[in-house]
Amino acid sequence: MRQSKYTPRTVRLGPNGERLMTSAMIASIAGPDQRTQPAPFGHALAALADRRDDIVGMTADLSKYTDLHVFAKAHPDRFYQMGMAEAVLMSAAAGMAREGFCVFATTYAVFASRRAYDFICMAIAEESLDVKIVCALPGLTTGYGPSHQATEDLAIFRGLPNMTIVDPADALEIEQATEAIAGRKGPVYMRLLRGNVPLFLDEYGYRFTLGKAALLRDGPDALMISTGLMTMRAHEAAERLRADRIEAAILHVPTIKPLDVEAIIREAGRTGRPVFVMENHTMVGGLGEAVAGVLMRANVRPPAFHQIALPDAFLDAGALPTLHERYGLSTDQVVARVKAAL
Repeated sequence: MRQSKYTPRTVRLGPNGERLMTSAMIASIAGPDQRTQPAPFGHALAALADRRDDIVGMTADLSKYTDLHVFAKAHPDRFYQMGMAEAVLMSAAAGMAREGFCVFATTYAVFASRRAYDFICMAIAEESLDVKIVCALPGLTTGYGPSHQATEDLAIFRGLPNMTIVDPADALEIEQATEAIAGRKGPVYMRLLRGNVPLFLDEYGYRFTLGKAALLRDGPDALMISTGLMTMRAHEAAERLRADRIEAAILHVPTIKPLDVEAIIREAGRTGRPVFVMENHTMVGGLGEAVAGVLMRANVRPPAFHQIALPDAFLDAGALPTLHERYGLSTDQVVARVKAAL
């Protein structure tokens, strides 16, 4: 029987009575032996502000947890702490944008998409203001439960006119995407991997281009269309599959809106390859359904179409590796899904 969220839980204590931290409290998705880079967003934004005096950083009491503290230390005169008030944050960001600033507003993805949506819609998106909403803990990147798991944020923001949506895969892409979205006038929602962020796209000589997908590797047996942290899983799965003589292609789609329709049709239209769309998001309203719509409208019919995504449900709380395994986001689960379908 599933434990109720209201059932008292036992807190583990150390030998001196101190509360012990558990892996459920860790938001990093990096494995123990994985290359990482600390706070790529914070450092990229600080460097960008060195060159542009119109860059402003704002947050709703989460500078440390969105890596904006790096920017705040470098540019304290352009950093604004708005407190635990996401609606105020978005309204103030809109006001700053009206005065000619390029505003980066940070919070958790659940707070932007659920609490502050109407303010983003009316104050920012409708007026197409230059506000970049950069949000940590997207999808299943924390072991805490539904209060902090933004599993439906892409679906929410995809339906918002004027909104560009970006879901970077690693530290390199976060750095490059930060500069790219600052150069694009208008509102942007960018998912953020924070802390010690994995680094792997440099192995492909990758360069982020807003609105464009990238074929990271080719292969005749399967096509994985992925975004965000699931491109890292696709990368890991492809290496494992190769050992079993299965050559899988990876089409990385970092820009969810506008979608690179041409690249998706081109790669999914190649004969003989089943398509696996992989995302750290509910299977409702995200990249999977966006790709399915593209293929249907273009009359492209791959041999099979599979979604590797989170279920349409409120997810459990617990240790992050356990949750990724349970809900199909782990490398082992991706490999198993591809093998089972071939």
